[in-house]
Amino acid sequence: MFTRPLHWVANKLMRLYSGRGERPVFYDIDETRPELRRLDEHSEAILAELNAVLPQQDDMPRYHEMDALQAGISNLDDKAWRVYFLAMGWAGKAFPMRAACPKTVELLDGIPNLLQAFFSILEPGKDVPHHDDPMMHYLRYHLALVVPEENPPTIRIKDQHYTWKAGESMLFDDSWDHEVFNNAKTRRVVLVVDFLRPTPWPLHAFNLVLAKLREPPRRAWESIFKRVRGRTLTPQG
Repeated sequence: MFTRPLHWVANKLMRLYSGRGERPVFYDIDETRPELRRLDEHSEAILAELNAVLPQQDDMPRYHEMDALQAGISNLDDKAWRVYFLAMGWAGKAFPMRAACPKTVELLDGIPNLLQAFFSILEPGKDVPHHDDPMMHYLRYHLALVVPEENPPTIRIKDQHYTWKAGESMLFDDSWDHEVFNNAKTRRVVLVVDFLRPTPWPLHAFNLVLAKLREPPRRAWESIFKRVRGRTLTPQG
């Protein structure tokens, strides 16, 4: 409960710093977080590690199984939005799934102020209804790895639309209202990376504290790990 005033103050400061209602939808990767280009440069290696774990897609948790707050956008029908987490908060290096993707993990560990990272897998026909994150302390990067050639899924962010293309990346503000339209007959997979929005030092320090306070308690992660370990996720071949 005591974090709510901090959330309110943080959003006020972030809104002021980022340009309020005039803040960008998309951000330039090279200007904002150039270290992400290392992921672009090694997209083929990341794809190879993804392909090694994809045969176990049906054993991967749905998004709301890893984060109950996502139930309103993940658990709406029988089509699945699955996730393969590689990092999240303090528990980042404890995730058992990391061992199957060593090169991807190595690259992710080089991203400053990383908050979380995961393979986001949309099954055919799985839409994501409009939503936004109420907090503005981070930005979100997408590296498209598997994109259907026919009817590729698209995302609307505020009043702009983007269509994923395999091997291409983009960076956007997740606090804007957004939704995904997916009429594809095959799955779509992107690598999602969230990191603290770059800000001047006093605000950055405040953001670090807020990010720590927003992390689930250790016992919650231990419960999640127990469920994940019950599903043997290891590379194939």
